Amino acid sequence: MACSVADSGFQFLASKKRPVHSTRIGQIASTGTYCLKWESLPQIRSKQKGCLIYSRKKNVIQAVAVPIAPSPLDSAEERKRLSEQYGFRKIGVPLPDNVTMRDITESLPKKVFEIDDGKALKSVLISVTSYTLGLFMIAKAPWYLLPLAWAWTGTAVTGFFVIGHDCAHKSFSKNKLLEDIVGTLAFLPLIYPYEPWRFKHDRHHAKTNMLHEDTAWQPVWKEEFDSVPALRKAIILGYGPIRPWMSVAHWWLCHFDLSKFRPNEIDRVKISLGCVFAFMAIGWPLIIWKTGIIGWIKFWLMPWLGYHFWMSTFTMVHHTAPHIPFKTSDEWNAAQAQLNGTVHCDYPSWIEVLCHDINVHIPHHISPRIPSYNLRAAHQSLQENWGKYLNEASWNWRLMKTILTVCHVYDKERNYVAFDEVVPEEAQPITFLKKVMPDCA
Repeated sequence: MACSVADSGFQFLASKKRPVHSTRIGQIASTGTYCLKWESLPQIRSKQKGCLIYSRKKNVIQAVAVPIAPSPLDSAEERKRLSEQYGFRKIGVPLPDNVTMRDITESLPKKVFEIDDGKALKSVLISVTSYTLGLFMIAKAPWYLLPLAWAWTGTAVTGFFVIGHDCAHKSFSKNKLLEDIVGTLAFLPLIYPYEPWRFKHDRHHAKTNMLHEDTAWQPVWKEEFDSVPALRKAIILGYGPIRPWMSVAHWWLCHFDLSKFRPNEIDRVKISLGCVFAFMAIGWPLIIWKTGIIGWIKFWLMPWLGYHFWMSTFTMVHHTAPHIPFKTSDEWNAAQAQLNGTVHCDYPSWIEVLCHDINVHIPHHISPRIPSYNLRAAHQSLQENWGKYLNEASWNWRLMKTILTVCHVYDKERNYVAFDEVVPEEAQPITFLKKVMPDCA
């Protein structure tokens, strides 16, 4: 049974504000039949200013009731339960389909987009000072304190990455040539080619959590997983115990192959690669000459691995959780992915200072033009205007355990299926993590 509505053509005056439309459905008795009302029909804007015209004749709209299970995130009690289970402080309400990126961006105060060269210089001084202090600590620390010195220095050099990150988004300085120079230099201690990373990262922002398209993280595809049994152990390790260092593989596979870039990008990519190879050819021999191979490991390799721990961890926590879906391009919604599918996470204050608030990540995905030193003000605005939709956490064991032991194989209905459910006989690294990692949040 269905109900029909016919129209012979009529007009409505529109207000100057862009209207927000939602489908209204009226239920007829208890038969399970629904009528679609005219607010749900597509609108055609006439050339006459201020008019919206419906111009269909004798069109019949039919709809048959189809039972749809409500999302568990629609329930406040279920969101609270999942927050505790996953290690989140808060899981946001699903964002309505009619909210756009423009709606969110226009709610931000204009001052958060302002570039301040003085604040940019301050961030450089913080990174240079903290990195220099880290190298001094490595030189003076006894062997049993070296892990602490490496942790500090790896975190400090992550600050260089964040400075280059701002330069790549053109949110560091008013002088655009200076941005490219500073960005290239900031990436050199990391052996990261600036322009290749910039091109890949721009695609991550344009396609955040889009299947096949996002260049940061992708879930494992079951078809591929089933087709390569010889590599299963490596994949399970890579998405499990060693996932906090998997950005090393991403660094190597995605930024040095010229075939991965568009023709108009090649020249700039070659310049960045030339700078990186020159740094390696000059810097590494100098380190080895002065301190030996052990010195190269102590002063460069270990802090570099510390940086990759943060590179992987920040990226995982920002965009990976059992309730955050990856969507195909035809289902993907930018506002939902950037506001509702990106995570804010608080870390110990010394990490946030050395890493220039890169953990305040939701406003950065609303607009990459916001400088890192304005992210906190932008996040406060988002909390005031869109707070119920935000995902927020404090970095904790349970959060990391959830990501490392649950978020593995893509599933359209469940978002993720864990390896120990797909191949329990081969998933010993995952079951090991479940046993040894604490559940404290």
